[in-house]
Amino acid sequence: MLERDLAAAPDVASVAELEAELERRLDRARSGARSGGPGAEALWDDVRDAARGGKRLRPRLLLATHHALGGTQDVAALRLAVAVELLHTAFCLHDDVIDRDVVRHGRPTVPARYAAGARAAGASAAQASACGVAAGTLAGDLALSLAWRLVASAPVEGTARENLLDLLDDVVQRSAGGELDDVLAVVAPVRPALTDVLRTASRKTAEYTVVAPVVLGALLAGAGPELVEVLRSAARSLGVAFQLGDDLLGTFGDERVTGKSARSDLAEGKVTALTALARRTTAWPVVEAHLGDPAVTDDEAGRVRSALEVAGVRADLENLVARYAEHGSRLLDDPAVPAALRAALEPYARSVVARTR
Repeated sequence: MLERDLAAAPDVASVAELEAELERRLDRARSGARSGGPGAEALWDDVRDAARGGKRLRPRLLLATHHALGGTQDVAALRLAVAVELLHTAFCLHDDVIDRDVVRHGRPTVPARYAAGARAAGASAAQASACGVAAGTLAGDLALSLAWRLVASAPVEGTARENLLDLLDDVVQRSAGGELDDVLAVVAPVRPALTDVLRTASRKTAEYTVVAPVVLGALLAGAGPELVEVLRSAARSLGVAFQLGDDLLGTFGDERVTGKSARSDLAEGKVTALTALARRTTAWPVVEAHLGDPAVTDDEAGRVRSALEVAGVRADLENLVARYAEHGSRLLDDPAVPAALRAALEPYARSVVARTR
């Protein structure tokens, strides 16, 4: 639903234009990598593959915001839209290394592919894992570098470029801090409370998934400080709802739709809103017995899901997603937000809830 709603606005770059610009930028980057040898070219092929098949929600949010505010810098907006998609690609590549994920969008991840290739060539398990980590990290670095370059080279005037770069820098800092908090939560001496999980979700996901696209689009359209701050708050709330929805889908999602295993969060022992809520319920003994077990079976994961359902944990998290999405929607009712922009962003708030139902 969200894809249709955001793409429907007149004069917003079509999906085809967005895809064409992304391909053009990746082609140029790969051509420029020839001096780095076959390895650099192969890594750019990996970046292209990792960028394939996404929903393009972030660039569409940016383009919709720019258009709804009457922005006229279409060339710069399209370049920034590609940049936020590449930022997402970079973080996904790094996430696959950090979380040791082997499948994304229904395809083997970069670390998984390189590790499999190394094993086929006779490498030990440790050597193969190191190859996968190196490839995933380096591919993510290249995607991040290109995203930064596109923002830095956007055809804008005056202090606008510095403002855009400041925002990007702030978003990357917050996302990195949130990711580290997420990783360290697994080994924390005291299990993080729900408030800690929500704070991490705000930093790790909300900033680059919703705040960056919306605020970049607004800044490019010449939005003033008051509007930017309202949008930042609304976008942060919607972004937290998005991450909480991912927590739900990571356990209850249809793997044919999500393209990811519904056991991976449980197997990795990830500290999510589901586990934080479950600790206060009768479901916790069942969850705890399998949390962090890399060999957890489908049947065991199914028992965990059943326990979460019976104890009302799933329903509680669905309600929490709805509350954050509704809060974001209410913030968009601020008089500083033009009606056209409210109309452009409201479908996103609805879709954040609908994807978890």
